[in-house]
Amino acid sequence: MDKELLRLVIILSGVLVMIGMVLWHFIKTLRARPDLEDELDDEQDYVDEFDEFAIEEDEDDFSALPVDLMEEPVAPVAASSKRRQELPALIEFSIVARADEGFNGLDLFEAFERVGLKYGSVKVFERIDNRRLVDFAVASMLEPGIFPDDDLENYFCPGIVFFMQPRELDNPAAVFEDFIYTIDVLADELDGVAWDNQRQPLTEETLEHFRQLLAA
Repeated sequence: MDKELLRLVIILSGVLVMIGMVLWHFIKTLRARPDLEDELDDEQDYVDEFDEFAIEEDEDDFSALPVDLMEEPVAPVAASSKRRQELPALIEFSIVARADEGFNGLDLFEAFERVGLKYGSVKVFERIDNRRLVDFAVASMLEPGIFPDDDLENYFCPGIVFFMQPRELDNPAAVFEDFIYTIDVLADELDGVAWDNQRQPLTEETLEHFRQLLAA
């Protein structure tokens, strides 16, 4: 295949994979993690109840203590929510094969196993944390982005795409370091070139930019 045509195919496939994986991960996150809006609603209900208590106590000259305490539970949640919304919604990097035929399925599965990635129920590979939640996922650049579970010796893809959603993670900075380490190891083992979110070679400057975005 002509290399320019291959590059176009990779780019288009990557866009489709990204859309699909965002939807996949969003749905999976809803099942695995508590809903932030529900948490805030519950917190507000608590504050409203506390507020009513404070007003009632005011009639008996005990307003000062409950009113002061009433504000305490709200501040950490508000600050955490604001900080979370400042994080990138999605980080997507890729590894593109140097060889014209792309990556072979057997080579991919063996390399993924060596770095501890698990083959998930939706047929992509995932980094699972100690609570059995997904830190990040790896999909194929070939539409629809999944990896087959058989006939691997005859499967080839031009590249693989890595996804992580910092807003859904408890410690996005730490996960990002594992994310980058995994990409570096696989790029070396599979003989591929790491790309950033702009489909350009991944540089240290780009990594530092994202580290600053994710810093606490």
